[in-house]
Amino acid sequence: MLSDPFFILVAVACLAVLVILIMGINSFRIGDAESAKRSNKYMRWRIAAQFVAVLLILAFVYFRRRSGG
Repeated sequence: MLSDPFFILVAVACLAVLVILIMGINSFRIGDAESAKRSNKYMRWRIAAQFVAVLLILAFVYFRRRSGG
């Protein structure tokens, strides 16, 4: 499974969601007005990245079931 490029793409997308989440939490932790704006921006990015990751996971499962693997 690790040699499957689609699986690697899904893993990278999930890792990107995690990194964006950590960046948003870290930015929120600082507490000033500018960091709050930055944190909100990161959270919007996280929602978009999470949407892409979920779509990739669904596509991965769909194609794996169709191919019988």
